[in-house]
Amino acid sequence: MAAGRPFTASVFIATSLDGYIARADGDIEWLTSRGEKAGDTGYDDFAAGVDTLVIGRGTYEKVLTFGEWPYEGKRVAVLSTRLPEDADPRVTVHRDLGALMRDLTGHGARRVYVDGGQVIQAFLRAGLLDDLTITTVPVLLGGGLPLFGALDGDVGLVHRSTRVLGAGLVQSSYTVEGTAAGAGA
Repeated sequence: MAAGRPFTASVFIATSLDGYIARADGDIEWLTSRGEKAGDTGYDDFAAGVDTLVIGRGTYEKVLTFGEWPYEGKRVAVLSTRLPEDADPRVTVHRDLGALMRDLTGHGARRVYVDGGQVIQAFLRAGLLDDLTITTVPVLLGGGLPLFGALDGDVGLVHRSTRVLGAGLVQSSYTVEGTAAGAGA
């Protein structure tokens, strides 16, 4: 766990080879059509160890299209300035990162899964991520929603592992050692 907070925050996400997590319209068919052939990605084991999810509005809205709610039994926080606070009884909506952090700490979060491009970027900029698992899909989208955005400085990573999955997907895991602009203190 990171200094100053009682939980770890982790990313487990897939991206195109050129760094996009979805097309501009949110479409992820390029991922789902290939992901089925990947085999065991380790996601189920990862998710089993998570007690809380933090997602953005776009990710929340994409999840609603899946039909069945995939996060049963887990606390879900949505970081959004636009989603109504009473949008869904299964989620807690937070307007800013400070309120979210107080809520996570107050509710005893231990292992937090951070998902969604803008939320991941916000956590990175604030020095709040502990580890990243990124599965790279062998496709170039040429545009879309990027996984990473601008940072105020370098974020050092320590490589933990890389493995090749089915259908040519490559999964790498990293520990975050440094943070942008001295964040994380």
